[in-house]
Amino acid sequence: MSERRVSEQRVSEQRFGEFVAVRRHGERGRVAELVLDRPKAMNAVSTAMARAIGEACGALAGDRGVSAVVLSSTHERAFCVGADLKERNSFTEADLARQRPYARAAYTGVLELPMPTVAAVHGFALGGGYELALACDVIVADATAVVGLPEVTVGVIPGGGGTQLLPRRVGSARAAELIFTGRRVAAAEALGLGLVDVVAEEGADRTEALALAGRIAGNSPVGLRAAKRALRLGQGVDLRAGLDIEDAAWRTTAFSGDRAEGVAAFNEKRAPEWPGE
Repeated sequence: MSERRVSEQRVSEQRFGEFVAVRRHGERGRVAELVLDRPKAMNAVSTAMARAIGEACGALAGDRGVSAVVLSSTHERAFCVGADLKERNSFTEADLARQRPYARAAYTGVLELPMPTVAAVHGFALGGGYELALACDVIVADATAVVGLPEVTVGVIPGGGGTQLLPRRVGSARAAELIFTGRRVAAAEALGLGLVDVVAEEGADRTEALALAGRIAGNSPVGLRAAKRALRLGQGVDLRAGLDIEDAAWRTTAFSGDRAEGVAAFNEKRAPEWPGE
């Protein structure tokens, strides 16, 4: 059995349809893994898979026990190759219009998760596949990763957030070049351009992502969610508005049980036991 499909100790799994799973790691399950599991199609996002991603994200968003999420894949050679074009080849325009809300719910579901998210990318992450990774806060890739937004080569545009998220990562001119050409970018260049944040050894993307999520999840749940909210809401606003957003997020933490526990644990020289409220 492949290492990517081996379950670790203290892992529980919940299925969302046929193609998506959520695994909770560790005794407390603070790290959740959102697993793309449609290996026969290289995780191409069909209507059923899009619905399942949206449903899984809804469940995770409401789970106060989760402090960090890793988005991963069970396929050996692909994270996700984007939309299921074989399915779409049979669509009428009405079918495509009916699918759109499910597709949007999948991508925005990942984007709007309130806790920090880490994508574990190997092999192909193209089109909607790369957009799922872009929806995460940090992208960990391995040396085999190939990313890109090739939608214009099949007559559409990135519709899972790519035209908005990529410029926020790499700037408008670089994003325009990548989107207008639709070119694929290998791991080393992707790291240099800021398309991914970490490049691990081949096959180590998931391990690295889970380790990073574990370090994140050791911190205050209230603090993590407030920090993410300030980071996201502050994008694109002027400095004064951004500082007001930060102040509101700070107030959320300053009068929380987590803040009291964090200060007490620091002074008592012990690990904090976060109440998460």
